[in-house]
Amino acid sequence: MCLSPRRKSRRRCHHEPHHPPLKLTINGEAVGPVDVPEGLPMIAFLHEYQNLTGSRLGCGIGECRACVVLVDDASGSKEMRTCITGAHYFDGKSVRTIEGIARAANAKGAAAAGTAAPAPAGAPRKVIPLAPVQQKYLEHFSFQCGYCTPGFVIGATALLERLARNPIASADVEKTISDALGTHLCRCTGYVRYFSAVKDVILNTPGYTTKG
Repeated sequence: MCLSPRRKSRRRCHHEPHHPPLKLTINGEAVGPVDVPEGLPMIAFLHEYQNLTGSRLGCGIGECRACVVLVDDASGSKEMRTCITGAHYFDGKSVRTIEGIARAANAKGAAAAGTAAPAPAGAPRKVIPLAPVQQKYLEHFSFQCGYCTPGFVIGATALLERLARNPIASADVEKTISDALGTHLCRCTGYVRYFSAVKDVILNTPGYTTKG
């Protein structure tokens, strides 16, 4: 923004970019149009505009990945760091936050069983089971403070969805997990229990690995 010399008020400079209102899909629900300030980080949009506070602001420079969300398209899902990516980057995109992971997993299960049905408008929210990787993180005592856990859930979910499309040999599981989650930082338990939980899911879920 520029200051007018006479009015001492803010006005938009001709060279400043201007974005139309933001529209996107978050956890399966249409959001927007919403007027969002230029340069607002996506994590601030999630926290302050959508009250979705599960994605964590850790390092603020894109290193720890506590802030990641999933962006879905025809080719699959990929992680995006929201602390260094502006909200307007996500315009028109479909995003999943940590709040939507269990919901998505249960929706897929209901669709496979033929029992999926939309909730009536205004119906109270109900408790739903955790996604398999979330449950395994609990069973393996994978975290202590839990600040990094949303990022590890998102990262593991992206990996599992990729393996559902392209299974790997059982012998390659440990390296695949390390490659996928090794960029996520944890300062409490390290990585062994996170990795072992994901390995548990992969080896005990049909379709993630091939024989041999």
